Amino acid sequence: MISRVRGTLLSRDLERVEILTGSGVVYEVEVPLSVLERLPREGEEVELRTAYVVREDSAALYGFLEAHERELFDRLLTASGVGPRLAIAMLSAFSARRLARALAEGDVAALKQVSGVGKKTAERLVLELGDRVADLMAAGAVVEPVVPGVADAVSALVALGFTAGEADRAVRRALEEDGPPESVETLIRQALAHLRT
Repeated sequence: MISRVRGTLLSRDLERVEILTGSGVVYEVEVPLSVLERLPREGEEVELRTAYVVREDSAALYGFLEAHERELFDRLLTASGVGPRLAIAMLSAFSARRLARALAEGDVAALKQVSGVGKKTAERLVLELGDRVADLMAAGAVVEPVVPGVADAVSALVALGFTAGEADRAVRRALEEDGPPESVETLIRQALAHLRT
């Protein structure tokens, strides 16, 4: 079992990174976008918590920065019909904390925004994982306050052509930097401003 990889970040693209360890071995590690955007620059040191997944036709290493991200990935794989690709897609669309909250609170609308997740799949995921991921909702950070209209704002941005991950991050950033909005329309405008910067 390879539980961590530490070394120099050699290369990175949208789906994977290469890490040169001190022993000279280079590991190719697949990472979700929510992890990729927080990695250091090429040439700098990095440590990833990893999950090694072996299937009949493939074997791959998946990397995360925080323990709760890897734990959520592992739990996603226990749901019927969820393989590593779909789990990574879900963790690319949302932060681990946000995804755990969507599952625990039965937010089918949010889950449907992930590519490859339809209504039936989202409902099944909530049924199978809702109770099992509640402990990860606040892992690694302060619990975010519930603000009315967040899901509506995210849905509106997705309808405008942004990915679910981009929309969710922009709305969260707007809430963090601009404070509670007067209305959903205001929140959408503030999030759009953050998407343009």
